[in-house]
Amino acid sequence: MLGYFRKGVEQFRSAVEMAPHNHSAYFGLASALLAWSKHCVTIGAFTWAANLLKEASETAKVCTSLAGNLSCVWKLHADTQLALARCFPWEDRHIKRGMDEQNFKASVLQWRNTCLSAANSAKLSYQRALHLTPWEANIHIDTAICLDLICTMEENNSADPIVWELPEKMSLGGLMLEPVNKDFWVTLGSVSSNQALKQHSLIRALQLDTSLSEAWAYLGKIYRQSGHKQLARQAFDRARSIDPSLALPWAGMSAENDHQSRAGAVNESYESCLRAVQILPLPEFQIGLGTIAARSGELMSPQVLMAVRQAVQRAPHYPESHNINGLVSEVRSDFQSAITSYQHAKFALGMMRRSKLDNRYPFVDVSVNLARSLCKAGLATDAVRECEELKTQGLLNVDGLQVYALALWKLGRHDEALSISRNLAENLSNMKQESATGALGFICTLAYNIAGKDSAASVIHTLPGQPSYNRELKFIISALDALQPSKRFQLPHLSTPPRLTSYDVMSEVHSNIALGKAIGGESNNCLGAEGGLSYLKKVLHMYPDCSLVRNHLGSLLLSSGDWTASHKAVRVTSLSHGHTSNRGLRSPHQIQACATMSCYATCTSYPKFSFPTCEDQYLSQYNGICNLQRLVHQEPWNQDARYLLVLAIFQKAREEKYPKHICATLKRLVLQIMSSSSNSQEHKLILYEKYLLLLLSSEVSLQSDDYENGIAQVTDALRVAPPSVDTFFAHLQLCRAYVVQGDLSNSRKEYMKCLQNRTNTEVGWVTLKQLESLCLVNRGSDEIEINLKECIERNGSFPSKWAALFNLACAQCFMRDEDFASAEKALAQACAEKDADSCILFLNGAMHMEIARRYAAPQYITRAASSLRKAQQKSQAAVPIISLLLAQAEGSLGSKAKWEKNLRLEWFSWPPGLKLKLRAPKSTTQIKRSFHFI
Repeated sequence: MLGYFRKGVEQFRSAVEMAPHNHSAYFGLASALLAWSKHCVTIGAFTWAANLLKEASETAKVCTSLAGNLSCVWKLHADTQLALARCFPWEDRHIKRGMDEQNFKASVLQWRNTCLSAANSAKLSYQRALHLTPWEANIHIDTAICLDLICTMEENNSADPIVWELPEKMSLGGLMLEPVNKDFWVTLGSVSSNQALKQHSLIRALQLDTSLSEAWAYLGKIYRQSGHKQLARQAFDRARSIDPSLALPWAGMSAENDHQSRAGAVNESYESCLRAVQILPLPEFQIGLGTIAARSGELMSPQVLMAVRQAVQRAPHYPESHNINGLVSEVRSDFQSAITSYQHAKFALGMMRRSKLDNRYPFVDVSVNLARSLCKAGLATDAVRECEELKTQGLLNVDGLQVYALALWKLGRHDEALSISRNLAENLSNMKQESATGALGFICTLAYNIAGKDSAASVIHTLPGQPSYNRELKFIISALDALQPSKRFQLPHLSTPPRLTSYDVMSEVHSNIALGKAIGGESNNCLGAEGGLSYLKKVLHMYPDCSLVRNHLGSLLLSSGDWTASHKAVRVTSLSHGHTSNRGLRSPHQIQACATMSCYATCTSYPKFSFPTCEDQYLSQYNGICNLQRLVHQEPWNQDARYLLVLAIFQKAREEKYPKHICATLKRLVLQIMSSSSNSQEHKLILYEKYLLLLLSSEVSLQSDDYENGIAQVTDALRVAPPSVDTFFAHLQLCRAYVVQGDLSNSRKEYMKCLQNRTNTEVGWVTLKQLESLCLVNRGSDEIEINLKECIERNGSFPSKWAALFNLACAQCFMRDEDFASAEKALAQACAEKDADSCILFLNGAMHMEIARRYAAPQYITRAASSLRKAQQKSQAAVPIISLLLAQAEGSLGSKAKWEKNLRLEWFSWPPGLKLKLRAPKSTTQIKRSFHFI
């Protein structure tokens, strides 16, 4: 559609260039620009629409100078100015951060004056058109609409029912010319401030046409404002049945459902209001959508985000638009933007011409929201100051008391926080059930954090025995129990029968119990996942469709240290194409991304890059990346999703040997994440993510032969790393980079730093062992082996697996130095471990073949054949090269049949994409010729 508008505008511009004094060309260009701007408004591109309207207005102005005696020309100029007054956006990007009240007021007044100037210009042009053709009824109606907009912006509507206002007079002028025009009667009803005249005009329009949906919609609005809800519902229903594409009936039904207490009413209200916003993006509808979304838990919706941001652009003088924008930013953890929005809401409240009583309650809500965001952003001192101002004015409500107590606790003023919580507890009986439950949970949590579990227990035991609390107490008690192994409370003592307890509450209770079993394990440094896993497996049979239980189970599986945990975790937490629950220790997307990165034998979906040596069913990398890409498109503000996508693509790049196009994609994504991160009040987790991203980017640079940039990125990673972060791998990366550069001095320094810093991750010690010979350090020390054994013991890992890998690393070092005797001994120890891996057996056989070739020692061929047979049997799928080496060994031993058999196996073990572009050979001679290149 935009392409058609653009082509039309280009044609009219060409006409203007060819005939610069032709008023028809200018008229056509202005009309095309006006139509294009209307389409831009419907899709929310208000800045674009305003620019088009400015050009259209200038073009129409030129047209009036060429043909000033034509009424249609003046009307076109007025239409462009009126459209500009309606859609001109408020831009705050230049003064968004640190704006004070004076700057905000000046900015909003400038926006209002711009809109008012455009409306007044439209009024003058309409008057000129009306002067030229006073018999045109449409111009009377357009003038009435323009005057109504001016009265609304100037806020000077008369409350005297006797005095006729200008919009009403102009509408009556149009009706005098066309008294049977139904649309004119609807316009009179919409611009009039007299309720009786409104109702009369709309009823008259319905007498002329009973299927006039606009009249039914406005009539429903009047009935709703006057309190006749049943009549309002009937009118809105009729309007929707006549014309479902009309926005006002959907908005009206949304307001009706929002005030109902029945189940599902809030969701129906949200869907209706969303439909209204999609049809007509008015700021009033958009603010209503944000308000309903706050009640229904839909603030994370992209539609709500877009609608609220547009409402701020279209109605910056409404405090509600800034307040809802703050809630949307807060729920996305963008606390700095939320603080700015709440401050704007307070400034807008100060600009409103209302009595102090009218502004009192919105001011309290905005101030409490501001204090809460300040507290979440780490600015507890400012939050306390905000609450104390409310307290001084006597406006501190229940929500304010909770924020006040939380801010005091964060500042270390525990006695004052407990005092505020006691005041809050005294008001529990006067609260609604939902508010009382939330306040109760807050009091228990605060008491636990300040005075421990006994204090929280005393709070619960002293509560009145109201049945309404008991259901939520199940969750609170289970959460407290999860934080300490010695259980103080027992759930069976609660009076509510299980059948009356909600599904969600009980699933949360079971998840907390499982977490408590994990925390209460024998290990002091990490989760003891076994107890929680066994419990959650039983719970999963009771709640097979519960996403929370599945997410918890997948998270604990990843923490268990089991080599097959990554495969199990992905199967437990399956991702759907619709909405995915993010409740639990990790979201399903996080679990899948972590499983992708944690599997040491993950294989790609494309066999031409690697071969399936994993004993378990390997993960599908392609699906994981697609799911994360879908999540990034659905939630573009979600930095965690972008971070996980980078990790998944990095795994794909590693498996495909770092192709250039994937490396370029990784560099671009990392740069986007790093540039969009906030530098102020950064959380430890964000700093840790930056640390990992810099290490990842360094690896990509090293694989691209950009050594200087790779070293610089590791240095930056060490600079941003939080104090508690394990920097072993950063020094390990520097050691690798210096080894590649040939800088032995610096590589030895980084090697020693790795020994000093240590790590609790086994693969780090194995990798450091591989670098030992490259750094030319003394290998007589067994410090790495000792550290690895201590690490295995701490983590409770499988010692045989890591011992085999360590011996493999030792063998690689010996082979690099051509010390085949020591390498043979190390590989023999690796193969002697329980359940040796096929790759280790393969390397052992290859080494024996090399020894036999170099030293003409035929006894090693027998050992090679034995090891290669075991590797062939151990592999779940046919791995290339194994059968080829085995064929060579069998041929050297004189077994022609086995030689031919293994050559055939070798041919079929290669993926189709890597085979020679020949037909499959059928004879031994053809096979031998095919593999001659090897």
